[in-house]
Amino acid sequence: MQRIRLRYTKRGRLRFTSHRDFQRAFERALRRAEVPMAYSAGFTPHPKVSYANAAPTGTGSEAEYLEIQLAERRDPEVLRALLDESLPDGLDITDAVEAHTSSFADRLQASVWELRLEGVEPQDAEKAVAAFLAAETVEVQRRTKNGMRTFDAREAVRRLEALEAPADRPGDGACAILRLVVRHLTPAVRPDDVLSGLRATADLAPPVPAAVTRLAQGLLDEESGTVTDPLAPDRDAAPAAPSTAAGPSAAQQVPEGSA
Repeated sequence: MQRIRLRYTKRGRLRFTSHRDFQRAFERALRRAEVPMAYSAGFTPHPKVSYANAAPTGTGSEAEYLEIQLAERRDPEVLRALLDESLPDGLDITDAVEAHTSSFADRLQASVWELRLEGVEPQDAEKAVAAFLAAETVEVQRRTKNGMRTFDAREAVRRLEALEAPADRPGDGACAILRLVVRHLTPAVRPDDVLSGLRATADLAPPVPAAVTRLAQGLLDEESGTVTDPLAPDRDAAPAAPSTAAGPSAAQQVPEGSA
């Protein structure tokens, strides 16, 4: 069997699709593209697809990942293009590599998020960020299937900064951009949890819901606070292509005595 790891996006209106909606759309794309999938055993076989750390419904993403197992070998780039054509615009397959390493999910250690805060002055966002980072703990609450749960939102945040919105953005209203790097801990700290923490520590309350986009996820460099490509180890471990350098091979050498 061959394993292929894919990176895909959730853009525009399709950020509001649930993970289950995406699963259905992706399995339809597999059938349309005639991908030779490997299937599980049992009475109800299903295609072998592993999803990793999906973004919450309502958030955009440039860096979602999944892995598929094939019954026949395929070129990853050709497969990527076929699947991309079979998915709606906004759900775009942007990268594909053959798996040459294990424990892919363990590489998704952190995410880079961007939060667009319409109606918030950048200087107010900067003050709120400073207050959040100065706090040792920031307790927030979230409703779960087991009821309300309280946890520390500060521990998971590796970096947090406030930026001004681009000068060419449409409209004249105030707008601040937050860029944050969040470790993947248990329980998971989501961007809305950080917004709750900013409200608790600095009374920052955007007048409209924040537009949230995941820009990257992968290995966390603790020293720099950056997040690196989780597919890079598979590329690095790929076998080298056969050499095409000039020179006689053993089969091309002239037999002795034929000259």
